[in-house]
Amino acid sequence: MKDILVRIKPYLRWFILGGVLFFLVQTVKERWIEVAAIRVDAYSWLILAIAVIITIVAHIWSGWVWIWIVAIFKQPLGVKEGIRIYLVTNIAKYSPGNIWHFYGRISAVCKKGGSRGAATLSVLLEPLLMAAAALLIGLVSSMWSETINWDLRWLQFAGLGAILIGIQPRILNILLHRLSRSKNKADATAAEAIELTKYPLVPFLGEMGFVILRGIGFVLTFVALQTVTWQQIPQLFTSFSFAWLLGLIVPGAPGGLGIFEVTAYGLLDNSQFPSEIAAVAFYRLISILAEAIAALVCFRPKNR
Repeated sequence: MKDILVRIKPYLRWFILGGVLFFLVQTVKERWIEVAAIRVDAYSWLILAIAVIITIVAHIWSGWVWIWIVAIFKQPLGVKEGIRIYLVTNIAKYSPGNIWHFYGRISAVCKKGGSRGAATLSVLLEPLLMAAAALLIGLVSSMWSETINWDLRWLQFAGLGAILIGIQPRILNILLHRLSRSKNKADATAAEAIELTKYPLVPFLGEMGFVILRGIGFVLTFVALQTVTWQQIPQLFTSFSFAWLLGLIVPGAPGGLGIFEVTAYGLLDNSQFPSEIAAVAFYRLISILAEAIAALVCFRPKNR
C-alpha cells in the first residue's frame, strides 16, 4: 500500500488541481449571466482599493508575527529585516511545489548566523498557528451566522477546546518534527534537537489578527459589488476562514489557488450573495496584487 501511495503522490497534486479547475469552469459557465450583470463604479473601486491596502497591512503584520516565532527559537533576525524577507519571499508560494517561500526564509535566517534546524521549525510553526487561528475564527463566527447554523453546538465548543489544547508545546513539537522530516530530511536531525518550550499564545493571537485582517478584505470585496448587511458578515467570515484554511492545508494548488475559490462558493448562500463568483475572483486578484506590491516595495537587488 505504501509503495502505491509513493507512486501516485507525484500525480496527486495534478489530479486535485485538475478537478478544482474543472469545477471552477463549470460554475462560472453556469452563472456567467450573473457575473456579466455586475457593474463596478467609482465607489466600488474605492472599496476595492481599501481592501488591497488592508491586505497589504495583513501581510506586513504576518511578517511581524513570524519574527515573534523566530524569536521563540532564539534566532538572530531583526524586525525590519525579517519583515522585508517575509514579504519578498511570500510571493514564491505561488510557484510549483509551494515550498520556496519556506526555503527563502530558512536561507535568510541561516545567512544571519542562525541554526538551520531552528529556522526550519520557525517556518513550519507559522502555518500550523495560522491554520489553528483560521479554524478558531471560523468556528466562532459560525456561532453568529444565521445561515450556517449547526444544531450540535457542543461540537463547536469541543472544536475550540481542541484547538487551544492542540497548540500546546508537547503536541506541536511532535507535529513540527514530523513535518521537518517530511520537508527536508537533511535538516531533520538538527530540528529534532530543538523543541518549543512554552505555549505560543502571543504568536497564535497574532495569527488570529492576520486572519481577521484578511477576512475584512474579503468582506470589503463583497461590499464593493453588492449590498451587505451586518447580519451577513458572520457568514462571510465563516466562509472565508474555512476556505482559506483548506487553501492552506490541501496539497496540489500553490497559494491555495482554486481550493479557496471552490470552498468559498460551496459555503456561501447564493441567494444572499449573488455576486459571489465575481467577488471571490476579485478577492484572489486583490490578494496577489497586495503580495506583489509588498514584495516589490521590499525587494533589494543584489549589487553587481
